Amino acid sequence: MAEHAGHALARARSLLFVPGHAPQRFDRALASGADAVILDLEDAVAPQDKPRAREHVAAWLRGLDSSARERVLVRLNAGDAPDEHAADLAWLRKLGIGLPAGLVVPKAASVITLGVIAQAAGAPVALLPLVESADGWAAADALARAPQVLRLVFGHLDFQLDLGLECGPAQDELLPVRLALVAASRRAGLAAPVDGVSPDINGDTLTQADVARSRRLGFGGKLCIHPRQVPLVHAGLAPSEAELDWARRVLQANAQAAGAVFQLDGRMVDAPVLRKAERLLDSQPFEQSRSA
Repeated sequence: MAEHAGHALARARSLLFVPGHAPQRFDRALASGADAVILDLEDAVAPQDKPRAREHVAAWLRGLDSSARERVLVRLNAGDAPDEHAADLAWLRKLGIGLPAGLVVPKAASVITLGVIAQAAGAPVALLPLVESADGWAAADALARAPQVLRLVFGHLDFQLDLGLECGPAQDELLPVRLALVAASRRAGLAAPVDGVSPDINGDTLTQADVARSRRLGFGGKLCIHPRQVPLVHAGLAPSEAELDWARRVLQANAQAAGAVFQLDGRMVDAPVLRKAERLLDSQPFEQSRSA
């Protein structure tokens, strides 16, 4: 909830997935420039590899210093895979000082489930519910207000599957859902939500268009499935130099106006415009440690 707004992951723009059964990629992911790394125990790992993946993730987490661990999350298995979900909870109870900074909860739709996961972790680990279903969409406000929830995340590919949607390249069909997650985050005082992946890792144009849409709709981060997407996400979510220059001039002119309404570049500047300028200047890049 709002008390977690100062959490390091609240400012993360790029959240890069890494399969939990591929420990040779963990350090590279952390050094890739991504703001956060998500070690995946769910979709990226075959059932027979999940026990070993938990071992790899636990061993690597225990070897990290605290500053590096602040950038690491783990995606658990969903409740619709009860055996693997139960194994994840048992694994969490044993991690101790090796807990990650956050847990991504797939197919989130229940505040009770979030509470069980938080209790298993046994520490104030940040929770990032992944909304991937009609039930998750309906529960967005409740999920956003649940204890330890830091940000909402949109799993748009599974969401389309759940609803039987056939979305076009622009994904206009999902606009109401994305806006609902942004609004639910705002009502709960959370950091801006995280948008879903761009599956085309070889096409920069598609990723750039996806990131531009995310920013227009009020998202503050995006899931990545390849390191080459990271700089595209950072560039697309950051304000341009022209926007920053405008914001600086607005605040400078406001100081000179001493509280009166004024004009800048032929446009009236009032309280909402001032807040926009302040928000642009406050959107500083995520400060991260490169040590692993």
